[in-house]
Amino acid sequence: MKDGSDPNLLRYERQMAFAGVSVAGQRRLADAKVLIVGVGGLGSWTADLLARAGVGFMRIADDDRVEMVNLHRQALYSEADAAGGEPKARAARRRLRAINAEVAVEPVVARLDAGNVADLAAGVDLILDGTDNFATRFVLNDYAVRESVPWVFAGVVGAAGQVMPVVPGRTACLRCVFDAPPPPCADPSCRAAGVLGPAVAAVSAIQAAEAIKILAGRLDDVSPYLLKIDLWKNDLQRIDAARAAKNADCPCCKGAVFDYLEV
Repeated sequence: MKDGSDPNLLRYERQMAFAGVSVAGQRRLADAKVLIVGVGGLGSWTADLLARAGVGFMRIADDDRVEMVNLHRQALYSEADAAGGEPKARAARRRLRAINAEVAVEPVVARLDAGNVADLAAGVDLILDGTDNFATRFVLNDYAVRESVPWVFAGVVGAAGQVMPVVPGRTACLRCVFDAPPPPCADPSCRAAGVLGPAVAAVSAIQAAEAIKILAGRLDDVSPYLLKIDLWKNDLQRIDAARAAKNADCPCCKGAVFDYLEV
């Protein structure tokens, strides 16, 4: 129905009223399939937003369990989930289904790597980064470029975060901007460096917005930038990813060499 009077869409009427989405975009969201890799801080907020937006199918992969020390930044979980030590993927599914019963959620209790990325990403239209390390992100990038599947890189440490959409054939990829994963000592974890909950929420909101653009078919509106924000310093940087590329002859998106998919 062109006017959006389909009863399955009525809950999204205010979202469809936004011209960037519209009825056509909302229908595309309902038909879309996404993989969210990691449903801790970033992934839980992003999954929440996409469930509310009406994305039809989410596969969520995480091998960790809910812990009390992480509740300040992980939107989907409760103290009861932490007390029970429930796997994040299963607790997330229960919460997401309570938010929007129309969304199909497939929980996978597993850590993504080069050996299982093809199975976990099978059939999806978009991959979302909720991981906490660059080694996994390079696997995601190589797979996404090889298979021409868009993905959205995101990360947060302390009060600072960054987001970059990758649409193969249209934008720079992660390996254009970062030559290689930083050594472990240069890739601090939230455990070591701390993390501010609002920073996670802010970065996830940007990531979810880019996801909605891609899934709604608005590729011309997808950001070509590596966006960096620091909520503590009130700082925002927008870096042209293509111009900032350290690797103009990127072996991944230019040379079709996918080193990080080697098992």
